[in-house]
Amino acid sequence: MTRIAGLASNRGRNLMHVADLAPGGAELAVVLTNDADAPVLEKAEKRGIPTEVVEQPEGLGRKAHEERVNEALDGYDYDLVCLDGYMRILSETFLDAQPETLNVHPSLLPAFPGMDAWGDALDAGVDVTGCTVHVVTDATDDDGQVVESRVDAGPIVTQEPIPVYDGDDEEDLADRVLYEGEFKAYPRAVKWFAEDSVEVDYANEVVRTPENSDEQLPARFLASGDRVADLRYGENPHQDAAAYADYSCEEASVLNAEQLNEGAKSLSYNNYNDADAALNLVKEYDDPAAAVIKHTNPAGAAVADTLADAYRDALSTDAKSAFGGIVALNRECDAETAAEITDSFKEVVVAPGYTDDALDALFEKDNLRVLDVGSLDTPVEHHTEKRLAGGRLVQERDRQSLTVDDLEVVTEREPTDEQLESLLFAWQTIKHVKSNAILFADGTETVGVGAGQVSRVDAVEIAKMKADSDAEGKDAEGAVMASDAFFPFPDALELAADAGIEAVIQPGGSVNDEDVIEAADEHDVAMVFTGQRCFRHD
Repeated sequence: MTRIAGLASNRGRNLMHVADLAPGGAELAVVLTNDADAPVLEKAEKRGIPTEVVEQPEGLGRKAHEERVNEALDGYDYDLVCLDGYMRILSETFLDAQPETLNVHPSLLPAFPGMDAWGDALDAGVDVTGCTVHVVTDATDDDGQVVESRVDAGPIVTQEPIPVYDGDDEEDLADRVLYEGEFKAYPRAVKWFAEDSVEVDYANEVVRTPENSDEQLPARFLASGDRVADLRYGENPHQDAAAYADYSCEEASVLNAEQLNEGAKSLSYNNYNDADAALNLVKEYDDPAAAVIKHTNPAGAAVADTLADAYRDALSTDAKSAFGGIVALNRECDAETAAEITDSFKEVVVAPGYTDDALDALFEKDNLRVLDVGSLDTPVEHHTEKRLAGGRLVQERDRQSLTVDDLEVVTEREPTDEQLESLLFAWQTIKHVKSNAILFADGTETVGVGAGQVSRVDAVEIAKMKADSDAEGKDAEGAVMASDAFFPFPDALELAADAGIEAVIQPGGSVNDEDVIEAADEHDVAMVFTGQRCFRHD
């Protein structure tokens, strides 16, 4: 367990925050102050942390005072020193006798070192400041005099950016830097030291931490964006909302897309969310593809020889639900496809370009927002994230793209080549359907979609109902089915077989796989296992 000697001259709020969090299991062994009236003493005592006071009388030199500090700490067992507003420049007399010593400074060093970092940031008119946790190094010369260029110049452990807002004064900014910056950065640094995952290279003035490693999922995830739109409201009219764009993102995105019909109303929060889901779906396919999205789920999707055919096939899955939906295309939108889109009410169309004739047709619809996302031949971001209260979840993007060789046939009946093609299309598409998800497909077009159910049986029921009641010119008879996770029991498989499903793709891995396979054989249904699932919970 890492134990800390904390030095503070005033309230020691960072030290008390570290004491309360115990990052990496670290704990405060002692708190020392150079002011007998420092509020940190009472706070430490309430937490049962031993305290020491070593004041510096007038006339006592720096070296002599630091020797007294060393003597006061000598009886304590600790591995790390943490400064928190300790209003003394430390020299080698202290630093050479101690383990690594850390300090947190209220700016993004090397910008704004010194005593008034907040005021200096405001005077400079910067939009972003922050805080820096750094290793403390000797800032004095051979005579013990302070060398200003060495103050706050030790190698950096970690930093945290903080925005500066119009109207900020020093108190506003100091509070934001403390509570939103230092309260994150200091515990993070302590945790790394407690886990022995830090290497301080004094010769090269570099600190190697998990933050600057080459791990695919980084030890620290940074996210920032610039506000690009004030939205009318969020998911509901009583919620305020705004859109923020990351201009470092190279991937085609709706946030960085150009809205071509400037006279149309701007996108809403839900429009952005649905358009992003639609665009991500059509990016899956190499051939001409179209998707119609409602509430981030596909009402229909298809791949065909032409873009217009793909759109028609996607729409015919569930034209009723597609009303007021979002259309995404993976090819330049031509006049024929545009005419099909404008034949019924749609909110947004997203594509990597449009012909002039297509724009003429689309612009006839006053409130159809037309987004040009540019080329889709751009790098895909490796991670996705979801904001949670108190943090965020980050995961590798689901970029699985299966081939026939990845499939295991587990039934007596083997799927035909045509069914295999359809099964792979269904699997590639169901990745974009909320779990629990079931998808019926015929060829390379959807037939029925059962999305977002808490019961897989219910998802099959909904897909069957959609296929039989809402699909135009197609139904479940002879179609294939994809399930985003395994069937825990044979009931859903039996229900699909009764609906006319002839082939199934699913992950496998249930303790009841043999029962499900037996049911498939009894109903003469071909079934393949992928060995991996494709849940989508957002």
